[in-house]
Amino acid sequence: MHELQVVRWKRYGHDRLYANLPDGTAVGWADCKTGVITVLRAEYREPVTAILTQYLAGIVPVPASAVPGRPVLPPLTAADDLASNAPGDALRPQVAAAGVSAWARVVAWLLRRPIEGDSWRKGLAGEQRVGAELDRLRRQGWRVLHSIPLPRDVDLDHLLVGPGGVFSINTKHHANKAVWVGDDAVKVNHGAPEPYARKSRAEARRVQQVLERYCGFPVPVEPVLVFVGVTDLKVVATQLTVRVYREREVSVLAPLTGVLTADQIEQVYSVARHRQAWQAA
Repeated sequence: MHELQVVRWKRYGHDRLYANLPDGTAVGWADCKTGVITVLRAEYREPVTAILTQYLAGIVPVPASAVPGRPVLPPLTAADDLASNAPGDALRPQVAAAGVSAWARVVAWLLRRPIEGDSWRKGLAGEQRVGAELDRLRRQGWRVLHSIPLPRDVDLDHLLVGPGGVFSINTKHHANKAVWVGDDAVKVNHGAPEPYARKSRAEARRVQQVLERYCGFPVPVEPVLVFVGVTDLKVVATQLTVRVYREREVSVLAPLTGVLTADQIEQVYSVARHRQAWQAA
């Protein structure tokens, strides 16, 4: 194993320690502000962590992420990178499996009968519309992920990470319907109550546990319900635990700040985009 050399680098508001091979190749670095260590070459994980932790001791307290026993994700590969997921990707297999011919659609429309797979197609269309709105926030420094697979055939529709914190976003497509949102339940066209709000809060807690497990610092996560295509949306005044929007209203999140630093945003995003982080969620 080659002896590592540590070089401090300050530029563009960053303050880092780089662990380099004798030829100058960087194999890892540490953020001097947060203490977070990033390993660039898996085969050097142990010496990189050891030497950077030693140098950091005189600069910042040893971060929780460097404490023995805290899980560390393996180097990110293309197969594990969720940043390439498009909105609604998790629903595409169900839509494809429920393929219906154009003629069958016409007949179903004439007879006013539901078409097999309609719920999947509506869900896909809804996630695509919300995904497009969220992607616009990238210009304000936000990071966006879509269709994050969770255990037991569940997925997280969207995850938004930025200066204003982290938001787990659940999309509901109820075209031409009126929606009422209570503290725990949601009613569509005065129908039976659906536990959308309660499930959104549970989902946010699940996301927070995953991110904090690997980040080593508190990561507040807010649940968000986004309704697509609704004609009316009413939210009770006591509903303060879940943010509720129409698809075009998610832009109100753009100016939020003061929760995560630029370095924390990158750390949270690097964990969130890693498929293996969610395997035990």
